[in-house]
This record gives sequence, C-alpha cells and structure tokens, in this order.
Amino acid sequence: MELVYDSGALIAAERGDGEFAAFNRTMIRAGILPRVPTTVLAQVWRGGPRQALLSIMLRGCDITPLDEDTARLAGVLCGRAGTSDIVDAGVVILAVQHRANIATSDRGDITKLLDALDPPPNPRPLIFDV
Repeated sequence: MELVYDSGALIAAERGDGEFAAFNRTMIRAGILPRVPTTVLAQVWRGGPRQALLSIMLRGCDITPLDEDTARLAGVLCGRAGTSDIVDAGVVILAVQHRANIATSDRGDITKLLDALDPPPNPRPLIFDV
C-alpha cells in the first residue's frame, strides 16, 4: 500500500495530534513511506520553531514534486470537478498514479475530485480521515 498526505495531515502533525502521530507511526512501521506533494508542503510550510513537529514528521516522508503532466492533469480535474483547489487535485492525481490511498481532513473535496476522474481509478483510493 502507498499513501499520500494532504495538507490536513501536515497540519495534524504540526499541532502534535496524537491520533495522527499514531497513524503515521503505524504506516512507517508497516514499511509505508507516505508521499507529500510539494504543493501540499508549500501550502502548509511557514517555517520557524512552531513547525518543529512537522519538520520531524516530514523526515519520514517522500516529498514528491508534481511534473508538468501531473500539473496539467490536476488542472483538468479541477475543471471536471468544478473546483479550484489544485493542491487537492494534485493529491488525487498523485494517489491514482501511484495506486496510493489518501490521508486527508477534507474527505468531501477529495471524494468530489475522485468522482470526477474519467475513467474512474481501479482500484479507487481509500480515504483515511485525519
């Protein structure tokens, strides 16, 4: 199994959310290296000592850039879904490309984007609420 974190997962790490920390540890122990799209990191990162917990958590993640093709697919997906959140669209596209599941605090928007994919992904990514 692969896993992609959206900004809600990073915010949970930054807050020191114990439930998320346990989830993340479980993934790491299972040999799952969570992916964090660079757009998600940019959306959350502000620097400074308040993000120490986030910085530590990110050491155990694969920070994944979105290439031009993925960026274009994310834009098309936003158009299909009637949304403008390219960060969430990038999360969904990356998850589909890597046959990964998604950890998010925004199940509604992620589901809307998954529903707009044509053709639908097989298998459909599972959504973990954080």
